[in-house]
Amino acid sequence: MNVIQVNEDESLVWTEVDDPVCAAGEVLIEIHASAVNRADLLQRAGKYPPPPGSPPWMGLEVAGVIQEVGQDVDGSRWKVGDKVCALLGGGGYAEKVAVPAELLMPVPKGLSMAEAASLPEVFATAWLNLINEAHLQPGETAFVHAGASGVGIAALQIAKFIGARTVASVGGSAKVELMREFGVDRIVNHHEESVDAVFDECAAGDHPVNVVLDCVGGDGLGPNLSKLAMGGRWVLIATLGGVTTELALRSVLTRRLRLIGSTLRSRSLEEKQRILGELVERLWPEFESGRIKPVVHAELPIQEAESAHRILQNRENSGKVVLTVR
Repeated sequence: MNVIQVNEDESLVWTEVDDPVCAAGEVLIEIHASAVNRADLLQRAGKYPPPPGSPPWMGLEVAGVIQEVGQDVDGSRWKVGDKVCALLGGGGYAEKVAVPAELLMPVPKGLSMAEAASLPEVFATAWLNLINEAHLQPGETAFVHAGASGVGIAALQIAKFIGARTVASVGGSAKVELMREFGVDRIVNHHEESVDAVFDECAAGDHPVNVVLDCVGGDGLGPNLSKLAMGGRWVLIATLGGVTTELALRSVLTRRLRLIGSTLRSRSLEEKQRILGELVERLWPEFESGRIKPVVHAELPIQEAESAHRILQNRENSGKVVLTVR
């Protein structure tokens, strides 16, 4: 089969490797589409290696058709020919991948393969951090940084689904319009107004921020953490804005605040299985009804992975960028 490999100069090449072997407990997927994530850019730069046992090439989520079912897989649940999407530790930039059966989900009815490939990583990340880590409750306010990113759009839809109020930061007027389509209650165009000032506005009003989903970090984290509601939870999932900040610790104590660091890729198979099971139970009916929607910014042939990465590097995307394989 062919895969996207990273050369020593970090250029990408579509090249032939051996087919994966379907081990006990795994299924072999013929990949039709693979979604691009910012973690792929880090892995390409040598800063985010795949976990042990995963293929060395990039790709954290795919959709395709089961080609082979390994021993010890529940045959009443998964069979050859099933359309599935899957969460991966790596290996999605390829024509095939062997995946533990626990990491499979059915393709929601009515969705294309490209749309299905855009779901596993971002919706698992958003669900894990808003629901399992931060315990976001109906009536609370959730602030989502980078609201037009794949994770951001997933998080905002999940927050609305459970009955929370939403605030999102985005860059640019086109992304503001997208946030309006999703019914975001307070939209911050950080090209035109200060994110810090919006935290002040929320703190002074009737809807102080209870939960933050933050992929930025950096200088803005420390000053704004202290502006959360009593018992507020700030979940840090990336540090695109920098790795250091200054915290006023007294407010952490007096307001009983929590700063939570969280990643999905390094979690155990059992924990990932639980998260995916919750997605299928709670959110798959919402996808099939159209109440929650995947947003695909662009579909490109997998041989154009370089162009796909450039879209993310330039922060041009609203939603997911997907590589089509078949």
